[in-house]
Amino acid sequence: MINLVYNEMLKLTGKRKLLVVTLIIAVLISLFTYAQYRQGMENLKRFGNVDWRTAVQQQISNWENRLNSGRVPEASRAELQIRIAQQQYYLDADVNPALPGAPTFVRNFVENATTLLLPLMMMVIASDIVSSEHSAGTVKVLLTRPVRRWRILLSKYLALTLAVSFIILMFGLLSALISGAVFGFQGWGAPVLTGFSASGGELDASRVHSLPQWQYIAMEMGLAWFVSLVVATLSFMLSVLIRSTAAGMGIMLACLIAGVILKEMVASWESAKYLFMVNLELIDYLEDAAPPIEGMSLGFSLLVLLAWGAAGLLVSFVSFTRRDVY
Repeated sequence: MINLVYNEMLKLTGKRKLLVVTLIIAVLISLFTYAQYRQGMENLKRFGNVDWRTAVQQQISNWENRLNSGRVPEASRAELQIRIAQQQYYLDADVNPALPGAPTFVRNFVENATTLLLPLMMMVIASDIVSSEHSAGTVKVLLTRPVRRWRILLSKYLALTLAVSFIILMFGLLSALISGAVFGFQGWGAPVLTGFSASGGELDASRVHSLPQWQYIAMEMGLAWFVSLVVATLSFMLSVLIRSTAAGMGIMLACLIAGVILKEMVASWESAKYLFMVNLELIDYLEDAAPPIEGMSLGFSLLVLLAWGAAGLLVSFVSFTRRDVY
């Protein structure tokens, strides 16, 4: 099995997909770092060196004005009310929620990348891991080896898991190094408040506790890895079922984009909470944001994604081991 996995890793590195994905991530991180730096310089130029408490109070005031405008949808109103209460709690606790430095950048970037950016990168890696064997005509040679089909497919999946882990690791390291070169590396031990709960737009802060920022980021990275692995598993399944790489990528891309759209529209569609793309934003639960559908929680979303991933693996192995190759 080790030799099979090694062979699959050679195929992945030989196609330079891991290198391309790493370069894409590095470029995007650099762009977002530069954008945030320019925004910070512009704010400094316009408003001077504003105390963080004043900035938080201004943000609360802006959100309250949006609520009072009467043009905010009901689902967004509940979200804004919770955000206002959270920021007020940070203010009362004298904790800066956006302490400048690489850790804050990494924390925010991971939060925003989990829904679309990281899943897209996993889709690129996994979408042709099996279908390319059909396109190149090498699948027949592969299956003539004295190795059972399920072992061949398992080696491909283990190699995919290693590739996903490598991408997540590089994502975290590059985010910290590139942003740290601009904003500094201070703030890893800064407190992050978590444990808020909300019901009906009301915030319950009775279970709020503080975590060092490095631990909070480690939790985020773990959830990002799990989401990425599930998306990679489903892309892997499509690669087994559909011999066209482009078709498999198109289906997964449509699902991911649909998830971004559905998140804003599914508040009244309760059964949508069982769709995998609605459950990708696991990090929102760490931020204690209101769930897109009432009744969803971190445990529920983890179970839904686990079920989709297990089903995808089962379908992949059943199809690959029983399907005729021609």
